[in-house]
Amino acid sequence: MNHAAPGAVRRRLIAVGSLAAATALAFTGCASGATGGSTEAGDDTVGVSLIVKTTTNPFFVAMQDGAEAAAKDLGVELTMAAGKEDGDEDSQIQAVENAISKGDAGILITPNGPAVEDALVKARDAGLFVIALDTPPADPESVDITFATDNFAAGQKIGEWTAAKLAGEKATIAMVDLFDDKVVSVDVARDQGFLDGMGIDLADDTANGDEEASGTYSGGDYEIVGNEASQGAEDGGRTAAETLLSKNPDINVVYTINEPAAYGAFEAFKAAGATDDLIVVSVDGGCAGIDAVKDGIIGATSQQYPVKMAELGVKAIHDLVTKGTTPENSEGLDFYNTGVELVTDDPQEGIDSIDTAEAADICWG
Repeated sequence: MNHAAPGAVRRRLIAVGSLAAATALAFTGCASGATGGSTEAGDDTVGVSLIVKTTTNPFFVAMQDGAEAAAKDLGVELTMAAGKEDGDEDSQIQAVENAISKGDAGILITPNGPAVEDALVKARDAGLFVIALDTPPADPESVDITFATDNFAAGQKIGEWTAAKLAGEKATIAMVDLFDDKVVSVDVARDQGFLDGMGIDLADDTANGDEEASGTYSGGDYEIVGNEASQGAEDGGRTAAETLLSKNPDINVVYTINEPAAYGAFEAFKAAGATDDLIVVSVDGGCAGIDAVKDGIIGATSQQYPVKMAELGVKAIHDLVTKGTTPENSEGLDFYNTGVELVTDDPQEGIDSIDTAEAADICWG
């Protein structure tokens, strides 16, 4: 399939591969207290609620598509809900309450923040099997398992690539994060993974922004101009970049939490006439993001697989109800790792990567 193939075709292709992968997912005997899974008295239908952060990000739209396809294949009754925006905890809490009231067998959720986790504990207490997708919760006891990208590794990959690309040049770094008013694991893991990949000492690896403002990375000197929140959105990325540029116009490296934030950040630098030798790196790997790598807007991105996360989640709850089996974490990890690949058309020696042509065949959105 070429790069211009429609996103729907791509999604069908990745759905085939990820559903096949789902059959290899490790399972164990059913844990005590697991749900029976009927949606109504006398009804054998397996009910699942998918609750994503927002539907304005193609990542979560792709996740919905994957869950919908898997639910259709398995005969699962799927209910979908979302926050009004990234960080909207109240809408997600209401969706969790609705899932409990309906008697769903399980919930798949990309939690918008720690306030949602009390509701998830309530759902577990009510007998629902709760799977976090993409974003591990701050309280691991609020879910039964997480299916996610290794976000620290995703950050490391773009950090290692950036350090190699700089080839000893000073790194003047802008950090465009997700939030500044709450702590979300994916935000910390990607940020800290990037800096670790650069070879920068992390100080407290559970906190963003506490690193030394200047020092040495694996290839030379660095300066971190600051951390700004983007809410994971294009307009937020632009505002964050404008703020950081006002502090230091010599920024040559921009880390972004996701690709929408990267597009906005690049536009800010373009408006300032500051894109020469600029390195922008990100995480997601959606089809639009792969196009941005191909066009030179993003230098490298770490591609993750939301369709696979959702399909595996639907299958896990279905198998729990119909076979009495539960999924297991990947070996050596406290979650099930759904994989990540570095994507760039500017490969660096010693850094494993795939190019945009290969990434386009497995992208989403």
